Amino acid sequence: MITKTEVIKLITNKIPNSEVFVENLKGNDHLQVTVIASEFNGLSLVKQHQLVYSALKEELASEAIHALALKTETPN
Repeated sequence: MITKTEVIKLITNKIPNSEVFVENLKGNDHLQVTVIASEFNGLSLVKQHQLVYSALKEELASEAIHALALKTETPN
């Protein structure tokens, strides 16, 4: 099991200055995550998602996170 705080820490370590919002959809292993980061400027949606997935690689592989609904944005 992984906590919201741990998910936020993993993503912000990989993408500094990002805003991360985590919501449990079902249990603690089905998550909806929104990441807002200026680092996404100029990146395709696929590249943005790959950057977030790379921060959570171990947790996804071990199924600590079983399902991830991901939304990425750049700041307004």
